[in-house]
Amino acid sequence: MASHPASALRSPQDQARLDAALVDLFENQISFNKLLGLQVLQLRPQMQVRIAMRPELVGQFHHQRLHGGVTSATLDALGGTALLVAIIDRHPTEPVEVAMARFVKLGTIDLRVDYLRPGLGKHFVASSEITRLGGRVGATHCRLHNDEGVLIATASAAYIVS
Repeated sequence: MASHPASALRSPQDQARLDAALVDLFENQISFNKLLGLQVLQLRPQMQVRIAMRPELVGQFHHQRLHGGVTSATLDALGGTALLVAIIDRHPTEPVEVAMARFVKLGTIDLRVDYLRPGLGKHFVASSEITRLGGRVGATHCRLHNDEGVLIATASAAYIVS
């Protein structure tokens, strides 16, 4: 590991490495996210993820609707990871390895999902807004839209962040 003065900001190369590690964590290292097929569209300024509709994700087979558990899991994973990105961005002098170690301190405290419309679409895009980021608890509000831009579900969640 290269030395990194505590007061120096991450270099552009380190920031790119960190962002790639965050995407890899979300898409590949969290096995359930990988099983769902979650893909990061952007980390900043607002984290967004995409999920393609597949037969394995159908909950209501007659109408081919997205399973509510997939909706919930997607919004929960997005909210927690968006908070991780925000926490890491608050500490721009931390080396990549230290920043990534913050993941182990995250956990969902509460999640409320409002299913607004049937989960119909070819793919879905979820976005997250951070509503609070304190020293111990963070909160998000997430939205899931289908490929036509129709709002399918929203979620409000709280996470332990320290």
